[in-house]
Amino acid sequence: MTALVIRTMSRAELDLGIDWAAAEGWNPGLHDADAFHAADPQGYLVGLLGDEPIGMIAAVRYGEGFGFIGFYIVRPDWRGRGHGLALWQAGMRSLSGRLVGLDGVIAQQRNYRRSRFALAYKNIRHQGTAIAAGSPDPQIVPISQIPFDQVSHYDAALFPDDRRRFLRAWLSLPGSIGLGLMQSDTLAGYGVIRPCRQGFKVGPLLADDAAVAERLLRALIAAVPSGATVQFDTPAVNAQAIALARSLQMSPVFETARMYTGTAPQLPLERLFGVTSFELG
Repeated sequence: MTALVIRTMSRAELDLGIDWAAAEGWNPGLHDADAFHAADPQGYLVGLLGDEPIGMIAAVRYGEGFGFIGFYIVRPDWRGRGHGLALWQAGMRSLSGRLVGLDGVIAQQRNYRRSRFALAYKNIRHQGTAIAAGSPDPQIVPISQIPFDQVSHYDAALFPDDRRRFLRAWLSLPGSIGLGLMQSDTLAGYGVIRPCRQGFKVGPLLADDAAVAERLLRALIAAVPSGATVQFDTPAVNAQAIALARSLQMSPVFETARMYTGTAPQLPLERLFGVTSFELG
């Protein structure tokens, strides 16, 4: 019997992983792999039987102390044979000594608890239809007009560790639109919308308050073709984010559990209106 070999994925192999994620119904962005790879080029593991890739896991390292598990996929024809467990164990070994987070689907949450992950809160994916906006908001500008250091400083308050390499790539993905809301010379919030296999996704959406978040979200949605499908992933603990999604006629379609191996990071979740990515946090 051929033994499973686990090694780091190449950049080209990560594209295959994105295809697997699409087949699972996760609706990845058209160019997500570029930013995902930039976050941690050594953070993706592939399982092979002979020369055939049959599964993968992302175990991405941020800064000195945080890691995130995602893209945990075994091809359907190879499930139930222990290959998923082997990938899981390899991914967790690579993150040893770090606080580890993940967004777990409902079916796997019991297994994650067995690996000492504890629920912090749920994330809810909302889905709706893009509609045209009214007059342009004079305080909202393209993210490219804002110094990157200013954006990354704002972002750092809402993420557990340093993700500047990821963020720089995320803000420049082909077809994506990033907007920031400036009050005088101060950034009061920013968001990104990007094209996906189906429609568009908003993420992240970070803002000082609900009013800023609403202005940004309406501008982001107005920037894509009217009638397009838009998805928006909101932390369930942020009641204003849920209310914002509902005010735009968005409906819940999916949920995950944000779980950590230790004490959840103390972040100002009242300012986190839209999750960047279920795959990378």
